[in-house]
Amino acid sequence: MIRWTLRKLKPGAPRHVHLLLAATLWSVIGGMLMFRGVSWLITVKSLWIMAPALITGTMKSLFIIDNTTKKGVRRILELTDGTCLGAVYSVKTWLLVLLMMGVGTALRHSAFPRELLGGLYVAIGWALFFSSRHAWQQIADQWGKK
Repeated sequence: MIRWTLRKLKPGAPRHVHLLLAATLWSVIGGMLMFRGVSWLITVKSLWIMAPALITGTMKSLFIIDNTTKKGVRRILELTDGTCLGAVYSVKTWLLVLLMMGVGTALRHSAFPRELLGGLYVAIGWALFFSSRHAWQQIADQWGKK
């Protein structure tokens, strides 16, 4: 009875919904981080920091996050339709997300200069946003097949 109830309440979804959720999360979170970083840079009149932050974020995307994104897309494509929405990311990735949220909270409340934090937030946000292109491309490829 309990197992049947849990199975009925499970927020399962098809793979294309998992892909859409993954792409949206990476894009929205990246956008939010960039917005926060830019707002700090505007406040301290240091918008010039955006150029090195965007270059750094692009490098981080190309050499680090892209691999994770591609693995995540492959993992989602291997899921069966009806898999729980929480499986959009692996347990390891969810733990990393929680860790990064904690680090972000600690940094926001720290005494680090806003120029440094703003640049860091723009770089990380851009890296996430830019790497989301792999999930969006997979969605576009699947849409084109229909």
